[in-house]
Amino acid sequence: MDKRAFLKTSGMVIASNLLPDLASAQTSRKNWAGNYEYKAEHLQVPGNTGAVQRAVKKAKKAKALGSRHSFNNIADTAQDQISLQKQNDISLNQDLHQVQVTAGVAYGKLAPYLHQRGFAVHNLASLPHISIAGACATGTHGSGNRLGNLSTAVTGLEMVTHDGEIVRLSRDKDGDQFDGVVVALGALGVVTRVTLNVEKTFEVRQDVYQDLPFSQLEKNLETIFSSGYSVSLFTDWQDQKASQVWIKRRMDQEVKELGPEFYGAKKATRKLHPLTDHSAENCTEQLGVAGPWYERLPHFKMDFTPSSGEELQSEYFVPRNRAYEAIRAIETLKAQVVPYLFISELRTIAADRFWMSPCYQRDSLAIHFTWKPHGEEVKRLLPVIEEKLAPFEAKPHWAKLFAMSRSRFEQLYPKLPDFQRLMKLYDPIEKFRNEYLERNIITS
Repeated sequence: MDKRAFLKTSGMVIASNLLPDLASAQTSRKNWAGNYEYKAEHLQVPGNTGAVQRAVKKAKKAKALGSRHSFNNIADTAQDQISLQKQNDISLNQDLHQVQVTAGVAYGKLAPYLHQRGFAVHNLASLPHISIAGACATGTHGSGNRLGNLSTAVTGLEMVTHDGEIVRLSRDKDGDQFDGVVVALGALGVVTRVTLNVEKTFEVRQDVYQDLPFSQLEKNLETIFSSGYSVSLFTDWQDQKASQVWIKRRMDQEVKELGPEFYGAKKATRKLHPLTDHSAENCTEQLGVAGPWYERLPHFKMDFTPSSGEELQSEYFVPRNRAYEAIRAIETLKAQVVPYLFISELRTIAADRFWMSPCYQRDSLAIHFTWKPHGEEVKRLLPVIEEKLAPFEAKPHWAKLFAMSRSRFEQLYPKLPDFQRLMKLYDPIEKFRNEYLERNIITS
């Protein structure tokens, strides 16, 4: 597929900002990217929590299915996939600054609802079309030196366990165990409700600069990534530079003009797509024009949705204090990477306390790869990338493509034994165990 086709898959207009009806969208039983075909025998689409309980209790094997944005088999199972797409309730508690959503709600629905009522969540991913429950369960993130991933907003959740019973946990009353349950990879049960902390709504301006030399990152990486509330660097690894720097700044905080030059990069004079030669029509507003948080923090507009993402994705998290070394290490692989790459994105994420989060107790830089749909070639390339990043204790995004072994995860995740004990506690009959968990998580 050429770049023109990629542009189409990055922003096809539909009438709603919600995903299409899952039952009809999955006639081919594939994920959003089309690279994985689900093996589950049945797709259940229960209309309420009681129906979820009955479906889980009846199933021999079960797995929750979100917005299908995972690029691997994390959400697959031998028997029953349970989609929460029909459950789209939102309840805002303005006094507590909390919002409770059922598991089918996507950020694209929640964000305008909150903004209209004067509230916001702390951050958003580059695509707003993903489900909240799925994003939090996999440690999905946005960008920002001081901003944790999306799951750090979670203050409570409700899930249906193997016997169809409901378990409710909260940050306040369940302490350390709660930290093991939030980023749970679908291993403990079917999450049916999530409660998030919210804050007062705010506006953001977005400025873009072009051609930042990588040499500037050696001494100035922290300053560059702290120049905005959320900062992203895009690169194709070919010219020792970031082709674009997207700087998103809150208007309720001190905002100074950055000037026509930013660490050797020149201020863009027109709106840009991450692939510079593409139309930016489907991208969020730039050129310093302020607007609501949810119309600036994502890279793509909410009324455009990737209806078939003819691309593949991988992402690796490295310690932020070794980020420059890791970037340079990947740069040495450019001859192997470039033929299969659309674009890479570099983002920073603050440390969190969730046991299975790639950012557990570690401020991180994420190195993201958006690949052309060359599955076999990418599959062969991933071990090469992982070997190059091994000295930096790189951790892959759980929902994207990786080749890392279970033995390596045992080294990288000190709380893995505790998480395995949680699996036995909440799922003693192994109803939610699947091939993904057996390959990556389960050691006995």
